[in-house]
Amino acid sequence: MFTGIIEETGLIKSFEPQAESWRLVVSAARALVDVELGDSIAVNGCCLTVVAFTGNTLSFDVLAESKRLTTLDELGVGGTVNLERAVRFNGKMGGHFVTGHVDGLGRIEVFEPRGKDTYLRVQAPAGMGRYLVQKGSIAIDGISLTVAEVEGDAFAVWLIPHTISATNLSTKREGDAVNLEFDQIGKYVEKLVAPAFR
Repeated sequence: MFTGIIEETGLIKSFEPQAESWRLVVSAARALVDVELGDSIAVNGCCLTVVAFTGNTLSFDVLAESKRLTTLDELGVGGTVNLERAVRFNGKMGGHFVTGHVDGLGRIEVFEPRGKDTYLRVQAPAGMGRYLVQKGSIAIDGISLTVAEVEGDAFAVWLIPHTISATNLSTKREGDAVNLEFDQIGKYVEKLVAPAFR
């Protein structure tokens, strides 16, 4: 479980096929503090398991499903990723509950300054607009953000300068893909009430 409050950004050092998976190696600093084998770390919002680490890198095994559903393959070596260690329930709880299970890829349609703020509009996969609620939560590349506008399967958020500078959003451009995780509550509610309307 994560909060969507990014601790640092890292760079993809390598992403190579192995016998049964792909091995992803990412540079890190803060995410390495107290790390142990088997720990969960969100990499661009995708929950991955630490399988090895050095003084400045984390290694993960990535399965075909994660590779298919995320931007990791598209980013490639040198790509910037957001890193967050799993939440500890003896500390602060910011953001919202983020599982690290990416629902699909979105595409940035608009990313521009508007006055003193920055406006980001993303096109979500077809049919996913049903999980978007104005003033609700969304995780974009693992970043906890508040939905400001919803139009069909597209949505917009407003960004503060800190969010841009402290995450991989500083490297993003219009047309880029982003990992999306919709609020878990909406998905559970849909699952529970859907049979009543069949």
